[in-house]
Order: sequence, then C-alpha cells, then structure tokens
Amino acid sequence: MNKKIILTGLVAASIGFAGCDSGKNKPDNTQAANTQPEPVASAPIFFDDFSYGDLAAFHNNGWKVRTETGHPGIAGATWSAEGLSFHQDIAGAENGAIRMSSVTGGKGENTRHTQFCHARKYREGTYAARVFFRDEPSYGPDGDEVIQTFYAISPLKAPMDKNYSETDFEYLPNGGWGENTVPAMWTTSWDTFQLEPWTKVNEYTRKAGSYAGWRTLVLTVTDNKVIYYVDGQLFSEHTSAVYPEDFMSINFNLWFMPKGADGSQGPVDSPELREYQEDIDWVFFREGVALSTAEVETLVNGYRTNKVAFIDNVKEQNPALPSPCGL
Repeated sequence: MNKKIILTGLVAASIGFAGCDSGKNKPDNTQAANTQPEPVASAPIFFDDFSYGDLAAFHNNGWKVRTETGHPGIAGATWSAEGLSFHQDIAGAENGAIRMSSVTGGKGENTRHTQFCHARKYREGTYAARVFFRDEPSYGPDGDEVIQTFYAISPLKAPMDKNYSETDFEYLPNGGWGENTVPAMWTTSWDTFQLEPWTKVNEYTRKAGSYAGWRTLVLTVTDNKVIYYVDGQLFSEHTSAVYPEDFMSINFNLWFMPKGADGSQGPVDSPELREYQEDIDWVFFREGVALSTAEVETLVNGYRTNKVAFIDNVKEQNPALPSPCGL
C-alpha cells in the first residue's frame, strides 16, 4: 500500500539532488554538467509513483476524481471513478500504474469519461509524466475521436477570463479538431476562451504520427515561454501571449470528442460499446526551474531506488485555492 512519505534530511541526502536552473537553456537531451546541487528536501517538488492499492490511499494523497458533468466531451456523459483502476503488473511500469478506462456507445447516456486532478497550486516550473497511449480500443469498434491527456488548468471564472491558464498534451489516435483521421499529438497553451459562442485564444502545435506506447512528457513554464518535450525531444515552444497567469491543478483525462467541436466528426456511428484506456506510471513537478527530461528521469529513478513513492512539499496558496476537478 502506498503511504505518504515525509522526507527527512537523512532520506533526502540518500536520494540525491535536484539541479538548479543554471542549465535551463541547454538542449533537453543533455544533462547539466556544472549545476550547483540543491537538496531534495528543500526543493518544492511533487512526485507520485502511482503505486496505490485502492482509491482511499489515492484520495489521501490529495487526488480528486471528477464527478461533475459538462464540458468537454459528449453532452450528457457521466464522469466517475468507475474508470480508474490500480495495477501492479503493467509491463514497463516499475512500481505499478494508474489506468483510466473510458467507454462510449456514441450517445451521452452510454458514455463515461474519466478525469482525476491534484491541488491547484502549480504554476511556474517543470511538469512531467510517463504515460502509455493507445491507438485502438481495448474492445469494440475503432474510430472514435478520443482524447488522451496530461495537462494543467485553472478554472474559467467567466467567459474570456484573462487570467485563465491551461497547458495541454493531447494525443488523438483517430484524429480530431477538424483534422484528418491520422493519429497526432497536440500541445496547446491557452490564454482564454468562451463556450457560447465558441471563441478561443491559444497557441497550438500538431504533429502527425502514432505516439502509442510509453511516452515521457515534459513541460516547462519559465521565462515567459511554454516549452513541450516528448521523450526528450523538443516538440513545441509557445510564447508569452499564452503564458500561465494563474495557479493550476495537475490533471489527466480521457474523453470522447462530440461531433462539431472545431469541425470534429465525433464518435463513430455504432451503438456497440467500446473502451479506450490510458496508463500513467508516474507524475512529477518541480517548482520554479526548467529541468531537462534527463534530469527529471534521474530524480525519478532516485526516488524509486530509495523506495520513495510520494513527495509533496509544494506549498498551497494562503488561503488554499478552490480546486474543482472539472473544466
């Protein structure tokens, strides 16, 4: 069973060190050679190895599961914890993983989306996760415009809210957002939007090709730039125009695109149920600095070597910000 671990100076010393940001402008696939180390115990870090045995332990470490209906996804669909499960025997996940399973029959009444989120206290720094994407459903007909994600988001307080913040990795194995049906990875940084009439202000990057399998996703929010990496390779860079202005929660969700959303075709024309899945091995955040993928992976490997399954010393705002697990 996973237990929340409070790091002492002794444990921190045995784990290793987090690099400071003197190497933040180097290429992502290199390691800092001359950075001054900083003890993990003093660094604002969030890490979860998702080695849980049940939902109670998951909730005890600050995770919420979405139950609120509404945007995004197929209208009338439910969101629930029914789609979450914990697994110790997933190939490629050293200490287990959490799995999201979402199902649809094409209509709201037979669609269940899945989302979970952590506290709204993250803004500048390095976000990372190791995620397993899939190109095909685990059962049922293929072809739905399904979205598999890792992202950070703040609540939209009003239409075209100028303090709204969102940074997304989205994998679309069957196309979507008005593009063709080939698989593609999207990264999107949002300034703001409104639902009615649909209006958006964002920057996005789309790269076609299959991203099925284990992928290490890293996002840095520093120096008025939002930079995305996939497996250590630069994927996209977005400008200060869409730089996050508000504190965000860390999220994962798996949902089905409705017909008409930015030109999307929506679900395939079949009442037969089908299920898509996404697995998450671990998630990480380091406040205030841009780390390379190699640096993140070194830290994660250190935690695992020292049997550290969970760290959370990123401070809440005072008072703590509302953290709805929804839009």
